[in-house]
Parts: sequence; structure tokens; C-alpha cells
Amino acid sequence: MPRQRRRACVTLSVAAGMFGVLFAAGWSGGLRINTTPSEPLGLWRVVPLNRPVRSGETVFVCPPDNAAMRQARQRGYLRPGLCPGGFGPLIKTVVALAGQRVDVTDHIAVEGVPIPGSPIIGADGQGRSLRHDRSGIVPPGELYLHSDFIGSWDSRYFGPVPVSGVLGLAQEVLTYAP
Repeated sequence: MPRQRRRACVTLSVAAGMFGVLFAAGWSGGLRINTTPSEPLGLWRVVPLNRPVRSGETVFVCPPDNAAMRQARQRGYLRPGLCPGGFGPLIKTVVALAGQRVDVTDHIAVEGVPIPGSPIIGADGQGRSLRHDRSGIVPPGELYLHSDFIGSWDSRYFGPVPVSGVLGLAQEVLTYAP
């Protein structure tokens, strides 16, 4: 093997190894990359949560492995990841907790207070019909999620999710909001 080619192989191998170490260190340190427009794009941190989640907090949450989420994955609304069902975690804001009433009309309201940026749309960007959640009380052990992004796949369409799926608070590290 020519000397120049050998150097190139060694350089690429070292670079790949360094990338792997940095990736593993970031992952174990709770760093994640958001590539969806529901929240600012970029680097986020999963901050462990040692208390109950509160309304208004932005969290990383594993979506439940159910028919709605599997359809969302097929349609491209969800990324692949390490959550049950092979889904990537979502970054969403908690807008309602167990026991609170959520009304779903042409927008979302919690305990009668409208949630800004929560219009209900009938079809996705490809014209496929979207089913929306029904009004009701958030069941025990669940929470209702929202994102201001109009095309967000959130509880407006799939309903409340189990609190047990919360991985931690979502903290922006280095982000960009287009």
C-alpha cells in the first residue's frame, strides 16, 4: 500500500474513532440532536427529573407503542430511535396533567383557557387525513403534550401519553429556530 494511502487510512480511522468517542460521551451525558421543526433545531440535553413533571415544562418523552404511533412512523412524522416500538423521543411542552380537562374544537383549551398556537388541522402536508383527539379529562398517570409548530405531531392528534415515558426535561444547548 502506498505511503500516502496508508496515511489517509490512518487519518480517517483516527477521525472516525474520535467521532465515535465524542458521540458516546455526548449520548451518555444526555445530549441529543433535534432535527424536527416542532422545537428549535440543534443540540439539546436530557436533564434528569427527580420530581413530578409540571405543566409548562418542555420534556423529552418516549411515545407509547400503539397503532397511532406506528401509523405516524409510517407517515414519517416520527423518527426512528431507542424508545419502545423503535421510535425516537419527542420534545414537547406539557400543557395538561392528570385530572385537567382538555377541550378539542378548532384548537386546544385546558380548563377553558385556549392554548396559543394550537389550531387543529384536518390534513397533513401531503393531504392525508388527520384524526384529532377528543375532549375529556386527562387520565391518571398521563399528560397532554403540545408544540406551537402548526405541523407538530402532538397530543392534539394522538391524545395523552403515559408519564412513565418522560425521559427528563429538555434543555436547549446549542439551537437554531428557523
